[in-house]
Amino acid sequence: MRRNATTRYPILLIHGLFGFERIGHFELFHEVKEALKTTGNRVFIPHLSATHNNEVRGEQLLRQIDRVLAGTGAAKVNLIGHSQGALTARYAAAHMPHVVGSVTSVSGPNHGSELADFLRKALVPDQLPDSVALNVVTLFSEFLTLMSGSTTLPQSALAALNALTTEGVSRFNDKYPQGLPHTWGGHGAELVDGVRYYSWSGTLPTTKAAMLDPVHALCRGLSEYFITEAGQNDGFVGRYSSHLGTVIRSDYPLDHLSSLRRPVIGASALPDPILLYIEHALRLQAANL
Repeated sequence: MRRNATTRYPILLIHGLFGFERIGHFELFHEVKEALKTTGNRVFIPHLSATHNNEVRGEQLLRQIDRVLAGTGAAKVNLIGHSQGALTARYAAAHMPHVVGSVTSVSGPNHGSELADFLRKALVPDQLPDSVALNVVTLFSEFLTLMSGSTTLPQSALAALNALTTEGVSRFNDKYPQGLPHTWGGHGAELVDGVRYYSWSGTLPTTKAAMLDPVHALCRGLSEYFITEAGQNDGFVGRYSSHLGTVIRSDYPLDHLSSLRRPVIGASALPDPILLYIEHALRLQAANL
């Protein structure tokens, strides 16, 4: 029997940095979108710049929210943002709270990414030892080789990187503090300006199946560049940096991309990352969203 997890408002799944339609052997958001549609939801994936700052992507999202509302007749939308998509969603909700029912951050760098800090320093001569700079840039370059896709929208990798550093996100948070915790590692307000805020994220798993996944191997390599949240990150985002609104959980055994997909190799992860989205749809349904 098909499970009914139909939300009142349409769901928009918002990709993050380098969020093309396909990454490696899987389509971005494909399993999530199909699972949510199977449970009765109207699901849309906005077309946003793969690389740009939060404001540019946020303005693009606002225009597409208008189109979804016009096309569906809905009064509001539910925004679920992965990685930088969480910051994009927060921008949209801050500017148009009357048309946003909820913002959900999945593995979002809501207080910045230590990896982005390292990458930014690696691009500036003499900021890091040559061997460290070379290694972190090489690892990230290997990650980018897994990406494929194209877009006609404006792109700026440097603008995106600056927007994801702890300094860049701190400036963003000064303008858009909705849902942010007042203490490090705490919860933020769930309801702000009529918008409900939620978040979940993971930390690197240690299962044998995960170790065989090439994407996970790169996440594990990149995780070595975390200092504040060493051992408490998913390879791209620190556990406590991800907190926003009501924190559902921030230590699921999932690397940064596993919060979007089931494992390519080996047995299914526990919990099933796709079921997390169904459970959240039920949570939104219960909140009349």
